[in-house]
Amino acid sequence: MTSHQTTQTMKPATAAKKLGVYLEATPAEFQEGVVSRTELNALQTDPPQWLQELRLNGPHPRPVVAAKLGVSIAGLARGGVTDALTTEQIDALKQDNPEWLQKERATQAEVRKEAVRIKEKSAEEPKDKRS
Repeated sequence: MTSHQTTQTMKPATAAKKLGVYLEATPAEFQEGVVSRTELNALQTDPPQWLQELRLNGPHPRPVVAAKLGVSIAGLARGGVTDALTTEQIDALKQDNPEWLQKERATQAEVRKEAVRIKEKSAEEPKDKRS
């Protein structure tokens, strides 16, 4: 019996998410087709010019914008940022450093600090239970 392996494919939106790019900014042939796992791997290992350009200058999807600004996606929404932004727009926001961005960065720092505290606490608990 021979096994016939089917090619695993994904929608362009899924591929764009995995590549960390804004789907609407990708070429039409990317948006209209399907992407195989092999094609995705090739795009990641040897990105074409359009992908390099998108990753460098954007527009970037909200998860990337949030990471570049050091805030959560919800923090972006609270700050009124609902669209994709270019690297230039992100840099301008960092430069202006509006009050909402300062507040959201502080909130994110607290969240990270709390996550570390919880992780450290849970790492200590098994030791205490063995004693």
